[in-house]
Amino acid sequence: MKIVFMGTPDFAIPSLKILLKNNHQILAVVTTTDKERGRGQKVTFTAVKQFAVENNIPVYQPEKLKGNNEFVEQMKSLNPDLFVVVAFRILPKEVFDIPKFGSFNLHGSYLPKYRGAAPIQWALINGDEETGLTTFKLAEKVDTGNIYLQEKVKINPDDNFETLHDRMSLVGAELVYKTVTMIESGNIELQAQDNSLASPAPKITKETCLIDWSKPASEIHNLVRGLSPHPVAYFLHNNKVIKIYKTEIVKDLNLKPGEIHQTKTELIIGCGKDSLLILEIQQEGKKKMQTEEFLRGYKFSN
Repeated sequence: MKIVFMGTPDFAIPSLKILLKNNHQILAVVTTTDKERGRGQKVTFTAVKQFAVENNIPVYQPEKLKGNNEFVEQMKSLNPDLFVVVAFRILPKEVFDIPKFGSFNLHGSYLPKYRGAAPIQWALINGDEETGLTTFKLAEKVDTGNIYLQEKVKINPDDNFETLHDRMSLVGAELVYKTVTMIESGNIELQAQDNSLASPAPKITKETCLIDWSKPASEIHNLVRGLSPHPVAYFLHNNKVIKIYKTEIVKDLNLKPGEIHQTKTELIIGCGKDSLLILEIQQEGKKKMQTEEFLRGYKFSN
């Protein structure tokens, strides 16, 4: 198959690798534009561009997709069979209709559950014990297209965003490969999504990350899991941001919501129900630490 691969972050790399490994012709990759990062404003590539450059694959980085006639003509000139989209931007119809077999997307949930930008995070934040991956044919409304294949993924109690994300990227790559094989064979049975079962997975904001200690410890624990190691749940103490990376639920401690119990080695904070033992923490402007190390240099006062 002659494929144009569209993606941006690390999550997309296993899918691109498996297509190359199985001798599909990657005509080009499309990714977002380079960014200046860090104090030195050093220009950095997306993970997908970095991989493409290392493997001598042509790269396109359009600033916009809608109404970009130059980009549309560039894609048409490649004469692709298929666009494979993994963690990229929303494609307009004028783009996703270009290939002979159209375009499909790999989405990090068991659609129609968790349509939106942050499906893996919200599965963890909501305390789900299972999530999934879906490949679907692109349609004009985001994440609503007919489904090619799906696979469920178990969420372990000790999973955070990083561990679940990395595992799902590998499962997703296999699903991408199976979907391409299915399309190539012509043996396709698309399944329509049941819109009545849809739920949102909106973009994570700074407000999402702010801990509300009046909520039960179980909810805050899941918030921490869903946002670790990035962008990280936090609270404010003496007008400083304190980030929390890892917690454990503690029962039978009579602490009020937000009340802090500190010893030389332990930090426990009261919640609406139960309390949380803080295991990994970071003060604004400092590095992430184990709580015991952190407490050697920081004193909380309620």
